[in-house]
Amino acid sequence: MLNPNSLEARDIESVIHPYTNLDRHREVGPLVIDRGEGCYLYDADGKEYLEGVAGLWCTALGYGEKELVKAATEQMEKLSFSHLFLGRSHGPVIELAEKLKELSPVDTARVFFVGSGSGANDTAIKLIWYYNNAIGRPEKKKIIGRMKAYHGVTVASASVGGLPINHTDWDVPLPGFLHTECPHHYRVAEPGESHEDFATRMAEMLEQLILRAGPDTVAAMFAEPVQCAGGLIVPPETYFPKIQAVLKKYDVLLVADEVITGFQRTGEYWGCQTFDMQPDMITCAKALSSAYLPIGAVTVPSYMHDAMIDQSTKIGSLGHGNTYAGHPVCAAVALRTLEIYEERNILDHVRSVIPAFQERLATFADHPLVGEARLGAGLMGGVELVEDKATKQAFDPKRIIGLKTLEACQKHGLMVRAIGDVLALCPPLIITEAQIDSLFDRFSAALDDIEKTEV
Repeated sequence: MLNPNSLEARDIESVIHPYTNLDRHREVGPLVIDRGEGCYLYDADGKEYLEGVAGLWCTALGYGEKELVKAATEQMEKLSFSHLFLGRSHGPVIELAEKLKELSPVDTARVFFVGSGSGANDTAIKLIWYYNNAIGRPEKKKIIGRMKAYHGVTVASASVGGLPINHTDWDVPLPGFLHTECPHHYRVAEPGESHEDFATRMAEMLEQLILRAGPDTVAAMFAEPVQCAGGLIVPPETYFPKIQAVLKKYDVLLVADEVITGFQRTGEYWGCQTFDMQPDMITCAKALSSAYLPIGAVTVPSYMHDAMIDQSTKIGSLGHGNTYAGHPVCAAVALRTLEIYEERNILDHVRSVIPAFQERLATFADHPLVGEARLGAGLMGGVELVEDKATKQAFDPKRIIGLKTLEACQKHGLMVRAIGDVLALCPPLIITEAQIDSLFDRFSAALDDIEKTEV
């Protein structure tokens, strides 16, 4: 029985937790985190946890980075808030926009700021619709997503995503959102199908979807370089070149959702550079500020910006924005984050530790519970737990093996993300090789516990 005055009991009585079984939460209660330092978290009882998933794929510089605290404090003392409506601006957002234009690997005329990754993808959808209206293509509005994709939880971003949990009983997807197959060779390939042939088939399926919908009605496709919340799904090497040829053929824009993969996570500054994507637009958030404050952004190509100018002139204003877009404190922290990435050569560090991370991850392919160890995505990866390795038979979802494994990891002092029966790993970018070894040692101990108790 919990003390009714404890944080745990008060949480149960007051807080609704996202992506949580609310009934089970009433029984087990929350894990209350008290503080963080570097790559470690500490709960209310003082227990240490190695951060294996960077919070929610986002705390790239770890916890307690004093330079970011300083940036926030100084900006809050100078200008605690200012909006961007009606042409108002401020120094931090101007400098941040300039920096993102400099870093962008695609044509970027301007940057539109938002408060989250969901907001970035929602805004990208609206801008694409607005653009096609502006250039006289009012029928070209359909948006393609992929099965098991995740692009956020607003009505539009959840619609383009392809996760059943985000659709069931939420009355999404909205009309006009289409979904093509998930490029997961392990689960979707036909018997004996090579990665190359699989990628070709994925492109053919996309083309058939566009033809059925009517090419003149399809505006854009959204794609994560790696489908993270869908279970760390890494596409075959030739997947993106093949689907881009289809998109180009039918004048369909490609939006790279870099909310998780951006800012050096994959070993390049942007995930699209790692996976040979050539998108028209990029959405980003999370590591943009190392998650210290909420901020996201959308890159806008020159041809789209030109059309936006004409359309806002016709209507009288650009009728989109939000109160906290480009918030000066958030912008100052994001700008300082990008500076730290450069000052400390974080990209070089990430590249230096990726081999150790991927080599240790690969060893789990031989574990009796692991169907697939998902490699090739830089400083991120995952393992899918199965009941039968030979047949790829999944565990009965009612057994909640993934959740139980997450809890076993926490017992061994490791934070991971359970996505069904896939355990995702995505540590802070500052993690060392010694900490990587500790991460996988703790993970191995947790898997061994589950093998003993659940199989």
